[in-house]
Formats: sequence, C-alpha cells, structure tokens
Amino acid sequence: MQIVAAEQPVTIRGVFYRTMSAGHVEKSELAYRKVQRRVLALRRSGRIPYRYISEGTRWTIRPSTWTSVEDALESTAIIYRRALWEDQPQRVEVWVEKDAITSVVAPVTRRWDVPLMVARGFPSETFLWNTAQDINEAGKPTVILNLGDHDPSGVGAWDQVRRKLQEFAPQVAFRFERLAVTEAQILGLGLPTRPTKQSDSRAKGFTGESVEVDAIPSATLRSLLDDAISSNVDQRSWSLLQEVETSERAVLRRMAGIEDDRW
Repeated sequence: MQIVAAEQPVTIRGVFYRTMSAGHVEKSELAYRKVQRRVLALRRSGRIPYRYISEGTRWTIRPSTWTSVEDALESTAIIYRRALWEDQPQRVEVWVEKDAITSVVAPVTRRWDVPLMVARGFPSETFLWNTAQDINEAGKPTVILNLGDHDPSGVGAWDQVRRKLQEFAPQVAFRFERLAVTEAQILGLGLPTRPTKQSDSRAKGFTGESVEVDAIPSATLRSLLDDAISSNVDQRSWSLLQEVETSERAVLRRMAGIEDDRW
C-alpha cells in the first residue's frame, strides 16, 4: 500500500517492479499475477483507492452537455484556459508507447497544455498522417518527447514515429528526444530488466535485456517529463499569458456569479 500511495497514479506493472525491487517478490510472471491479485483485493477492500491505479486501455466517449445556460457558463468559468503555446516559438508533443502510463504522466501534460499522443505500440499510418497535418498547420518547429519501453518493439516503434512524421511533414523542423527508457537510465536508476523476447522479429539487431517504462518510478517519470517540457518554454511569454488567463477567468467567474471562495 505504501508503494501505491507514494507513486499514485501508478500502473499495476509499476507496482510489481517496485515490489520486486524491494525484495518482496521474485522476478517472474507468476509473481506479477500475484501482485495484480493482491492490489485488486486491496482496492476492493477500500484500503487502496481505485483512482490510485492507472489504467488507460478503456475509454468513454460522450458529448458535453449542461442543464442550463447558467450551468454552461459556470462550467466554462471553471475549465477556461488560454492557448498558452500560441506565442511560443515552438510546440511540444509527448508520445507514449502504451496506454497504461497515460494517467501517470497526464497531470504533467495537462499542466503544460501539451498534447499527449498514445501510440499503442506501432501507430497506424492514418494516425501518423493526421498528426503530421496538425503539425503542418501549426507551422512551427516541433519537439517530440517520447516515453517507451527499451525493447525491440519499443525502439522500433519510436523509429517509425520519427521517420513517418518527417516524411508526412517535410517542411517542419523536428527535434526528437527519447526521454525514457534509455540505456543510461537502466544503469543509473538500477532498473529491473527482463529477457528480450527472441520471438520478436526485431530482436536480431537489439542487444542486452529489455526494460519496461513502468519500471521507472512514477514520480521520476513525471519529473523527467516536467523538466523536458519546461526547458522548451519561453518563460517570459508563458508568464504573461498566464496573467491574461487569470484575468479572463476572473471575468468569467463574475459573469457566472461564482464566489471567490469556491476557487
């Protein structure tokens, strides 16, 4: 429970890696399933809040509706945000390989108003093409930050993303940065490894053992991402627009009749 509370939100596999590193379970799929069952039991008993576990593989799609115009205005006043990247000299996107870590890093991307792209392994050409069109329309240099597994498929998928975005948006100045998992992190953070699947057709050109992105502590992953995004921001322009955003939100609050003590 302490592991989950310290890192929430965290994936089940992340809980397994931290439990294993602490010496409580062995490194095996059998032990992983044991941790999975234990976490489920603790959640059902109420000892671990359900929201503490990240699960990004299922989605609910529904339109936004309100009970009245006043309700819509109040909602707008609460969620209103300026497009803070409009005056930035470049734009930033974050690409993650797997659904499971979206909830882990989403607090960071939401705070910085950065698109979070979920590739789910090897993304389709349609997804890559549509993304490239948005990048083309923005007409700015673009930084692509990546979080993915250090294994043949994870590295191969990242290579595909880089190659296809450049192909579909040839006029854009891209900078691609692999934030995790890197070989330096495997050694520096002492990350738990697993045997590389030789059944993977890309394993032939891959050396060493594999490491899942979930093996990196959630707080570390969020810190890495926060630092990377921050380093690509013109802080003066960002601060000015935040001041404008605060002022405009105050106007909306007054229009909606929202008292200050509700904020």
